[in-house]
Amino acid sequence: MQTLRPDAVAVAAADVTPRTQPQPRRVSVSMARAPRRESDPKKRVVVTGMGVVSVFGNDAGAFYDRLLAGDSGAGHIDRFDPAGFTARFAAQIRGFSSEGHIDGESDRRLDDCQRYALVAARKALESAGLALGSTAMDNIDLERAGVVVGSGIGGVKEFAAGVESLVTKGPSKVSPFTVPLAIPNMASALVAIDAGIGFLGPNYSVSAAGATGSHCIHSAADQIRLGRADVMLAGGAEAAIAPVALGGLAALGALSRRNADPETASRPWDRDRDGFVLGEGAGVLVMESLEHAMRRGAPVLVEYLGGAASCDAYHVTNPSPDGYAASLCIKRSLEDAGVAPEEVNYINANATSSRAGDLAELKALKRVFKDTSLIKMNATKSMIGHCLGAAGGLEAIATIKAITTGWVHPTINQFNPDPAVDQFDTVRDVKQRHYVNVGISNSFGFGGHNSVVVFAPFKR
Repeated sequence: MQTLRPDAVAVAAADVTPRTQPQPRRVSVSMARAPRRESDPKKRVVVTGMGVVSVFGNDAGAFYDRLLAGDSGAGHIDRFDPAGFTARFAAQIRGFSSEGHIDGESDRRLDDCQRYALVAARKALESAGLALGSTAMDNIDLERAGVVVGSGIGGVKEFAAGVESLVTKGPSKVSPFTVPLAIPNMASALVAIDAGIGFLGPNYSVSAAGATGSHCIHSAADQIRLGRADVMLAGGAEAAIAPVALGGLAALGALSRRNADPETASRPWDRDRDGFVLGEGAGVLVMESLEHAMRRGAPVLVEYLGGAASCDAYHVTNPSPDGYAASLCIKRSLEDAGVAPEEVNYINANATSSRAGDLAELKALKRVFKDTSLIKMNATKSMIGHCLGAAGGLEAIATIKAITTGWVHPTINQFNPDPAVDQFDTVRDVKQRHYVNVGISNSFGFGGHNSVVVFAPFKR
C-alpha cells in the first residue's frame, strides 16, 4: 500500500498532480442502450418527503426559493473568532432552532451535526404525511423501516471539546459523550432512537467525504429494492464550521481566500475560482417502495431510478484528472436506473469551485454525454457552499425541486467562465424554466469517492 507523505498532501492542496501518483488512464466509457426500468411496485422506489436544515432555513420550499433567487449564503464567521485563519468566512447557519423537534436536555448536549439531522428527519417525515403521533406513522411497520443518514466528519465540535478538556484539565474531565457524539454514525442512530420514530430496520451510515449524502440515498434505496425495508430515511448531515475543520481545510489550500468578498467566493467553473466555501446543514429524504406509498396514499414527489458509486483510487485529496472513475460512476448509475444518456437533461453538478475538481468533473461528463445541447447543469454549492457530508442530501433535494417545480436554479458567480465548460448551459446567474425528463446529482469527495443518484418525474 502506498504511504501518503505530508509533502504529498501539501502538493494536493495546490491542485497539482504529484509526480508520485499514477498517470491518468486513457480509457473511454462506452455507453450501450440502458436496460428497461423497474416495473415491480415492490422494487420501484419513490420519494415522498424531504427535510432540510440549511443556511437558507429549515423549510424545503423556502430553501429552493432562495436558490432560485440566486442568493448567496456565504458571510463572515461569527460563531468563533476567525482572526488568524486564511479563510474567515463560510456559509454559516444562523439562528437555528430545534424547538418542537428536540427536547431541551438533548438539544444542549448534542453536537450540531446530530441536531441538524434530527430536525431534517422530522421535517421529512412531516412532509411525507408521517408526522410523529399521526395515524399514518402509527401504522408503519417499524421492523421494516430504517435510516441511512451519514456524515463526512461527525461531531467535530464535540470531539474538539474533548481534546481540549484532555489537554487543559486531564483525562478525568473528558466528557463521556465525547466519543458517542463524535462518531459519524450517531446521527443515523439518534434519528431511529428519537422518541416517536423508533425505526427498527436497517440502520447505518456511510462516511465518504463529499459523496456521503448521495451514497446514503442509493444505499437506502437498495434496502427497499432488496425487499429488506418498506420505508427509509436517507441523506446526510454536517456541522464542520469549527476552528479545527476550518484550519485543516485552509491548510490544504482547499478553501477560497476571498475574505473581502465572501458572497462571490464560490465560483464553480469560473477561471478565477480559488477553492470552495465551507457550508453546513442536513438534507434527508423519505424513500418508500411504490407499493407501500400507494397503500398509504402518500404524496409521491419523484421516482428514484438508480444510483452508483466508484473510487478514483488515485490520491488522498485530488481527483483523478482524467475523470475516468467519475464517468464510470455516472455510467453505472444510468445503467442501474435503466436510463440512456440521451434521456438525461438536467445535472446537479458536484462543482465545488476547486481548480482541479471542476475540470475533472467536466471531463467525466463529456465522456458520458456526447450531446449536451438539451442539458441544463447548475451548481448548488455556488450559493450554499460545500456542505461536505450533507451536500448530497441537500443537492438531491434541489434536484427533486427542479423536477417538481419546472424551474432550475442559477449558478451564481460565473464572471469569467472556464473554456472547458463551453459545451454546457450552466444556468448562468438567472433561473430558467426547464422540464426535467431525467435528472442526476453528482457527489465526489476526498479519497476519490464518487456517488451519483438519478431521479425522474413519477409516472404510474
